[in-house]
Amino acid sequence: MEGDLQMVNVAIVGTGNISQAHIKSYLQFKDRCKIVALVDIYPEKAEEKKKRFGLVDADVYDDHKKILGRGDIDLVDICTPPYVHAEIAINSLNAGKNVLCEKPMGASLGECDAMIEASKRNNKLLSIIAQNRYRTAFMKLKKVLDSGIAGDVVHVQVDSLWWRGHNYYDLWWRGTWEKEGGGCTLNHAVHHIDMVAWMMGMPEEVQAVMSNTSHDNAEVEDISIAILKYKSGALGQITSSVVHHGEEQQVIFQCKNARISAPWKVYASTQKSNGFPERNEKLEREIQELYDSLPEAKYIGHAAQIDDVLNYFETGKKVLVSAQDGKNALELITAIYKSASERKPVKLPLLKDDPFYTVGGIQANVPHFYEKSKSIKNFDNENITLGREV
Repeated sequence: MEGDLQMVNVAIVGTGNISQAHIKSYLQFKDRCKIVALVDIYPEKAEEKKKRFGLVDADVYDDHKKILGRGDIDLVDICTPPYVHAEIAINSLNAGKNVLCEKPMGASLGECDAMIEASKRNNKLLSIIAQNRYRTAFMKLKKVLDSGIAGDVVHVQVDSLWWRGHNYYDLWWRGTWEKEGGGCTLNHAVHHIDMVAWMMGMPEEVQAVMSNTSHDNAEVEDISIAILKYKSGALGQITSSVVHHGEEQQVIFQCKNARISAPWKVYASTQKSNGFPERNEKLEREIQELYDSLPEAKYIGHAAQIDDVLNYFETGKKVLVSAQDGKNALELITAIYKSASERKPVKLPLLKDDPFYTVGGIQANVPHFYEKSKSIKNFDNENITLGREV
């Protein structure tokens, strides 16, 4: 395995808000990896990160193409706005680099397929950030669900509820279909949408509505609600929002035997002679004992996913989040946009001749709720929220 038990050299492309979580995570593994390059179209941002985090070995660049010829870079970590993910990933893969890319994977399914093809052609890793999978609560929930003890899923409820102020969309690349690629469904709920695709598989049909209720400086939605229909007959609902105070997020599985969720809660029912419910405390205890017996995650969030990627370099073990996983999440999001835009149910999978398969097709068919009215280069305050620990 390339890089086997050797230091993994990392280049971070894009040094905005989310890059801090990546940098802090790499610094937890100083004996296994080293940040050797920082790239940003605003190089002063990269210089600031270099100084703040003491990245003395990192060279600063203003264009990702300037690092492609460096033979010492093993991993390119992409933290840019979504509309350039595909270009940077494909260029890096073609230059013989492995790639870790922030969510969402790309701006369209066509871009995802091109990224996957470049990964396969060059025999290089392409993994997509889905750091919430690595949280203890979700790891345990997945294992309890897979055990079958709660029974088959009949309904899944996903609440990806966030709050962002009006000025959030003043940042130059946010709030447009061209550069951000979408609103809260794509850029906030993607983690929870990835979660339901990971735990449930892909649905066969999606029906959705979306609106912009509170951000008249953005073209994109600030809330969407989707209904999913699975081959098994199970239904799901996903609420994606940046207008919910309190930013409460949860994933609830109603199964035939019990309810389980993250944040963790278990409730089991059995029938009385008249069909009304009676609490099944014995099954609840069995499920709780299984949950409690499962191990805590050694690392959480971005650090856990980066540990997973470093394990790939060191052992060859497959990463938890593949490029196909990244595409699955985007396909479900694209189906939500297509359904909400066309006001009708959408069958999955989406095919290459679908108008929503390409960036141009998406932009030609989605509504512009408002036009972007302000554009600022950077925010002074870089403190961001990455979702609640559950």
